[in-house]
Amino acid sequence: MLSLKIGRFLYLAANWAVLAFLLLPIAIIFVFALNPTPYIEFPPVGISLKWFDKFFASSQFMSALALSLEVAALTTIAATVLGASAALGIARGNVPGSRFITAIMLSPLMLPAILTGLALFQTYVLMDVGRPLWGLVVGHCLVTVPYVVRTTLAVLHNFDLRLEEAARNLGASPQRTFFEVTLPLIKPGVIAGGIFAFIVSFDQFPVSLFLVTPGQETLPITLFNYLKYDLDGTIGAASVVSILLAALVVIGLDRTVGLRSYVKL
Repeated sequence: MLSLKIGRFLYLAANWAVLAFLLLPIAIIFVFALNPTPYIEFPPVGISLKWFDKFFASSQFMSALALSLEVAALTTIAATVLGASAALGIARGNVPGSRFITAIMLSPLMLPAILTGLALFQTYVLMDVGRPLWGLVVGHCLVTVPYVVRTTLAVLHNFDLRLEEAARNLGASPQRTFFEVTLPLIKPGVIAGGIFAFIVSFDQFPVSLFLVTPGQETLPITLFNYLKYDLDGTIGAASVVSILLAALVVIGLDRTVGLRSYVKL
């Protein structure tokens, strides 16, 4: 009994240590953003919102934030549709070499994103299309589609095909079967992938570094350029805004469609 209690204590201690390790950088960012001094100071000398005022008063930061949200929204829509369609094709299409195709679909996760950005930049140069907004969205889709494919395949792996067969036997058309049976059942995986796509796109730096144009930069690139010349709490404020936006996306989806079923993934 004593050894069981000691083992449980060590297990809980290890979990709390990992959790603290993961949350410590976020806590430091919050302290940096709320500290009135232009540098991180422990213990904090007070609480101030002046860095948030500076962030929201900056037209450069606001335009970068708006562009990041626009690109992330477009990327999420495109990556969710493409990734879910690809997953359905792999799982249901009886395509020869499906395992190889799956590996190819997931390969952008194994390739350094900075190389992906460089390759796309060279491709756009050869095509003589410049660096348009759609090119940035394509780049973000390339690194986010694998998340949707993986989460959707996880749901399809345990999908009961008899439910679709029952709907077809009752006279439902293939389209109606998909929208009323298949899609609701795979929705947890699709939406989970969409959440990953939004967060990864919004915080994407390596790919955006090669594909943005001067004056039209995403928030991570703007923060990087700001750090070249200054380092104050504005960086912390921008980081807190990014964290809160990601949290709001997750909470909003939890309120609308529910995320508790995602634990099955």
